[in-house]
Amino acid sequence: MKKLILGLAFAGSLLVNAQEKTKSASPITFGVKAGFNASTLSKYDGNGEYDNDQKLKPGFNAGVFVHIPVADKFSIQPELLFNQLGSKTEEREEFYVNSDRYRRDVDYKKTLNYLTLPIMVQYKILPQLYVEAGPEFGFLLGGKDKGDITVSKNSGNTTTTQTTTFSEKIVKDLYNRFNFGMGIGAGYYFTENFGVTARFTAGITDIYKHNSADAIRNNAFQIGVAYQFK
Repeated sequence: MKKLILGLAFAGSLLVNAQEKTKSASPITFGVKAGFNASTLSKYDGNGEYDNDQKLKPGFNAGVFVHIPVADKFSIQPELLFNQLGSKTEEREEFYVNSDRYRRDVDYKKTLNYLTLPIMVQYKILPQLYVEAGPEFGFLLGGKDKGDITVSKNSGNTTTTQTTTFSEKIVKDLYNRFNFGMGIGAGYYFTENFGVTARFTAGITDIYKHNSADAIRNNAFQIGVAYQFK
């Protein structure tokens, strides 16, 4: 929480310091944005990252931003977003017990909800087109684990199936409340007010506390729309 507050304070100082610089340039503007997330959790074993049978999980993001021009083509854009991250896992397993064949299917989703503060440095390639990069600070609000476990048994000509469904809130004490990542992206404004955005954010911190195994990190692709009030 302290790190998120420091990030907010840093963003506030950028806003104050940029006000004098923007008097003769483009004005500071405020806006809203929302979009779609496709996220996953990656492991890091010291040699490289791998997905471990994980699929992209859909989610969403929404929030506000302030656009601060600091030079002819450069600007800083702090944002405050609700971000829904996590992962989707599918496991398929077949095995035999004596002459009976079993199949086990697991569909599992982990949803992690964050309040995030990206601080993006943007560069205009064209008046309507920009690229961006910068850090993202996050604070874990909560989350949920849910899924289905289906076990099928084939014995001779008889097949029986049993499905167990579970849904439970995550134990927040097991997770790091603070999350840090780095983002890169781009955006295009069709009008003075309305534009589309795209971003990839790679997590740097482990989502778990006291994790003695491989680090597990958030990763997310984001696409959305933005509206600036001018």
